[in-house]
Amino acid sequence: MFSGFYKLSPKERLAFVKEFAGLADEECALLQNTGSLPLDLADRMIENVVGAIPVPLGIAVNFLINGKDYLIPMAIEEPSVVAAASYAAKMARDGGGFHTSSTPPIMIGQVQAVGIKDPYAARLRILQAKEEILKKANDQDPVLVSVGGGAKDLDAKIIQTVQGPMVITELHVDCRDAMGANAVNTMCEAVAPIIERITGGRVYLRIISNLAVKRLARAWCVVPKEAVGGEEVVDGIVNAWAFAAADPYRAATHNKGIMNGIIAVIIATCNDHRAVEAGAHAYAARTGHYTTLSTWEKNENGDLVGSIELPMAVGLIGGAVRTHPIAKICLKILGVKTANEFAEVLAAVGLAQNLGALRALAHEGIQRGHMSLHARNIAIAAGATGELIDLVAEKMVEERKIRMDRAKELIEQYRATGKI
Repeated sequence: MFSGFYKLSPKERLAFVKEFAGLADEECALLQNTGSLPLDLADRMIENVVGAIPVPLGIAVNFLINGKDYLIPMAIEEPSVVAAASYAAKMARDGGGFHTSSTPPIMIGQVQAVGIKDPYAARLRILQAKEEILKKANDQDPVLVSVGGGAKDLDAKIIQTVQGPMVITELHVDCRDAMGANAVNTMCEAVAPIIERITGGRVYLRIISNLAVKRLARAWCVVPKEAVGGEEVVDGIVNAWAFAAADPYRAATHNKGIMNGIIAVIIATCNDHRAVEAGAHAYAARTGHYTTLSTWEKNENGDLVGSIELPMAVGLIGGAVRTHPIAKICLKILGVKTANEFAEVLAAVGLAQNLGALRALAHEGIQRGHMSLHARNIAIAAGATGELIDLVAEKMVEERKIRMDRAKELIEQYRATGKI
């Protein structure tokens, strides 16, 4: 145990880690080379900072959403994702691009009350005190209220638990262009004493829910059968979706593909990708059966029709969104003006990513798209540099032997023959 680690400077912390883990000077230098994120800023963003980890940032192209062109910044370490999104967006573009809509940016804040003698009557008393509770909540954030946001409604429910019945009060808060966690949590804290007085119980948890069922983003597209590779490919994609819709084991991977695109944009803009991911998967299981976030159908013309709906709690203000220098640039590239527009773009990106993955699976197998980039990563890990990376990768793909041992053999062979 080390006491007071948080009181040290980043350099002092790194010195401690260096000794503990046996890091080389070169490794410490890499950790301290934080690039576009100054170390002092990083130290104010999270705790116990010793450095930063760069993630590749790519741009997905060809996105036409509601008649407007977008460039999509994506921060991700996985190969093929950016390329697949761009290719799928091109296919969708042939059918008019993506169309989107969204609900108001309402987040749910929950206040848990326990030990209540008459929970059903207490629920009604909470509903009766709606105006008092909402006023107390809105008094906490007059700025949010002044721009049209704030606590708009509430509900109360009784849940049966192993600890007995609990009365859960839910605030419905319009967060405008913020994700809203801080505002919602502050409001829940403020109304807790009122809930205790009304119910005669004790309040424990007062916190936002990441299952943002009142803050949904939707996207849909029609992809001409010629663009996707013919009606047989359309049938393959629809059958692949039907498999995922019926089987949670397949649905988990299906939805992971959707989130590949969405989370890459979330990370690029320094939004809370953990909240978005949790909300998406919980939404996929809201009926008691985990299923797909997207739907794929064939219309009467034989074209492919895709749609998606999922919670999207994202913001353009607050947190690291406006403090991280690269996040600010990524938002400028994206060009979205409101959190709702941002959410809709993310839904379109998720649908595109899903289309790219399903087409690869149905038409040519997923490995073909991954193979080249995966081979490059293996070549780099094996020690290849410069032009040698491409030579080794191409040879491994040709042989269909993408392995570390083969990469090392090829590196030795090329260097021995003087080809590089």
